Amino acid sequence: MKCPYCNHQKDKVIDSREINNRIAVRRRRECLTCGKRFTTYEHIEGRPLALIKKDGRRESFDRNKMIKGIATACEKRPIGIEEIERIVNGIQAEVESQMKKEVESGYLGEMVMNKLRSLDEVAYVRFASVYRQFKTLEDFTDEVKKYKDNKIIDK
Repeated sequence: MKCPYCNHQKDKVIDSREINNRIAVRRRRECLTCGKRFTTYEHIEGRPLALIKKDGRRESFDRNKMIKGIATACEKRPIGIEEIERIVNGIQAEVESQMKKEVESGYLGEMVMNKLRSLDEVAYVRFASVYRQFKTLEDFTDEVKKYKDNKIIDK
């Protein structure tokens, strides 16, 4: 590991811990030349995951895109970025544990909605409105009614 301060290549690890549901390892290091400390993160390099869109197109899974979508739904709600990252980490870990090479976007969307449904009702309805492409006020009121009746049916 190269020191970001002096570019020396020898350091020692001071502290090491697993983070993000054991998806990554955080290490505090100290340069043996200049003595400054820095942090590194190690992530397991997973297999590429293809996302099958509604129209049949395939694209690479992008966790940042999922984080952005959830963050938009959670805007001005009492939900921090750490909670959003926990949701995405959990979904990603579940999909990776199934050893799939491809996953339908609808499957991921439903997983996100299930997580948001139990976390925050406003964020859930916001996400559902975009994901299910609500076109009218009636679409919103129907979803809210289903939510309140606890009879949410996947469309």
